[in-house]
Amino acid sequence: MDSLDPKIIVGILVALAVVVIAFVLMRKRRTGELRGKFGPEYERLVHEHGNAGTAERELDNRVQRVKQLHIKPLAPEYRTRFAEAWRSDQARFVDDPKGAVVEADRLVAELMQVRGYPVGDFEQRAADVSVDHPHVVQNYRTAHDIAVREQRGQASTEDLRVAMVHYRALFEDLLDSTEPEPREAHR
Repeated sequence: MDSLDPKIIVGILVALAVVVIAFVLMRKRRTGELRGKFGPEYERLVHEHGNAGTAERELDNRVQRVKQLHIKPLAPEYRTRFAEAWRSDQARFVDDPKGAVVEADRLVAELMQVRGYPVGDFEQRAADVSVDHPHVVQNYRTAHDIAVREQRGQASTEDLRVAMVHYRALFEDLLDSTEPEPREAHR
């Protein structure tokens, strides 16, 4: 068998190096986009899964799932009704912190449902809302954890106050969103 011309071998190696470099740069760009979009949620998933690749696949799956949902802005009458309900619940906190937190959780779930988010399983709900509201989803998780602890009688009044603050962050974000944040096509 004749040996290959050294120029051909060098050309193949250069082409292979270009492909590898392009792949690495595309992955870095993709990581930067996901880290920028999801912020703390990106970091949480990397820590949870132990590597960025698995976390990024999960985030991509979330984006694809939420694209299939029909998330919609609130009609003005819903916005007014929810805002009034929240003000009432917040005032209730002084006399009934436990009841106020239960109602805050219910109001957030109802608002999510009206906007078009499925509200069955909490983890799926948090994952779905993280796509359009990534900077407040951790607030939601914290508030929910406190509400669960309260059901077991393990939350202080200060914990309940923190839960209300965290529920309010997500509630206001959901209420004020006139339309979902633009979703980029992820390939």
